[in-house]
Amino acid sequence: MKIAIPDDYQDMVDRLQCFAMIRQHDVARYREPARDLDQLVERLRDADIVVSIRERVHFSRALLERLPNCKLIALVGRNSQRIDFTAATELGIPVATGTSNSPVAPAELTLALIVASRRNVALEAGRMKRGDWPCTLSHRLRGSTLGIYGLGAIGSLVAEGGKGLGMKVLAFGRNKSREKAAAADYEFARSKADLFERADVLSVSIRLQGETRGLIGADDFARMKPTALFVNVARAELVASGALLDALRKGRPGYAAVDVYEEEPIMGGEHPFLKMPNVLCTPHLGWAEWDNFELYFRECFEQIQKFEKGEPLRLANPAVKPRFAASPAA
Repeated sequence: MKIAIPDDYQDMVDRLQCFAMIRQHDVARYREPARDLDQLVERLRDADIVVSIRERVHFSRALLERLPNCKLIALVGRNSQRIDFTAATELGIPVATGTSNSPVAPAELTLALIVASRRNVALEAGRMKRGDWPCTLSHRLRGSTLGIYGLGAIGSLVAEGGKGLGMKVLAFGRNKSREKAAAADYEFARSKADLFERADVLSVSIRLQGETRGLIGADDFARMKPTALFVNVARAELVASGALLDALRKGRPGYAAVDVYEEEPIMGGEHPFLKMPNVLCTPHLGWAEWDNFELYFRECFEQIQKFEKGEPLRLANPAVKPRFAASPAA
């Protein structure tokens, strides 16, 4: 079978141990994003199976309609906000999904960004490499307030790390977050406004859904301290478009650490955050570490093996009527 893997940014999928599961097939990998829809179609149109690495490719109806040979989209991860599932189902393209959603890697990156930003690690390391004289003072973490918006699996690990650094944890979210905060003896904010007003560091750990899109806006940022840090390793769309950039320009919050963006990848240094010394940016690294990749890609490749054998798949669009029969000769 022909398998296409677009947007292998790290250029490493073939170095994973689990790649042996599909190595016998005709596998085409692409590191650089396609420049436009036509080039993307050119890369994918001959593939029997397309591997979707999280949300790096937008599988729109316009794209799916131009992939007549596609028998299966195999997701790396549990779901994707960038697949038109209605179109895939109507076109008879099954979308196989994983089950894992490990919180460890994104929680670690969140804590790393908090420490690096509050202590000006990246800023001063860059100055030192350029031969500049150090010229900033940083902010101590111990004794400061760590706000956690969404005390789920990731938020709970971030809270544990913050507590270990001597920070006071202030949580907020839905009822489950309230229950977890009580069990861990964390303070629970009286309201969303209370969270934004009191946090010295505020980390958002909310799942992107219809009701959470644009959940954080200008009024929320205006409540933050001018010395506060806002951290987003979750999804850019949780924040109203342009709201964080505008807030930083107005000085509330004073700092941001960001791993996610409305349009990814960020190429050529062309993003306003990258021009701001008070913003620490990373290129969506939250989940990108070896153990995570082995876990997620193994689940993806297992679904491909099942498809080869004609076995039932774990589908994100279970109502689909496949336009091609799955078989070893597919």
